[in-house]
Amino acid sequence: MSTPQPYPGSPIQSYPNGKPMFDVTGRPASPKSRLAALLLLLIIGLGLHRFYVGKIGTGILFLVTLGGLGIWWLVDLVMIIIGTFTDKQGRVVANW
Repeated sequence: MSTPQPYPGSPIQSYPNGKPMFDVTGRPASPKSRLAALLLLLIIGLGLHRFYVGKIGTGILFLVTLGGLGIWWLVDLVMIIIGTFTDKQGRVVANW
């Protein structure tokens, strides 16, 4: 069974930066880059990926607790890789 598209038969809606507004399953997608979030997590690793997607409060907690002693870091890594990490508005960060 296929997943219904948000607007069947209409052109794909996109943000001004060209990224689609919906992921392949029809969920609202963030205009933020999944690759940028992943690189911020891997290279810097201090919660900057959370600041990038607008999650300021949890970004500060991530920084203060050193990524929940590594547990949050690992959870966020998996969530970004599989495409379930969300921005502040709850939109999935799906666009590479």
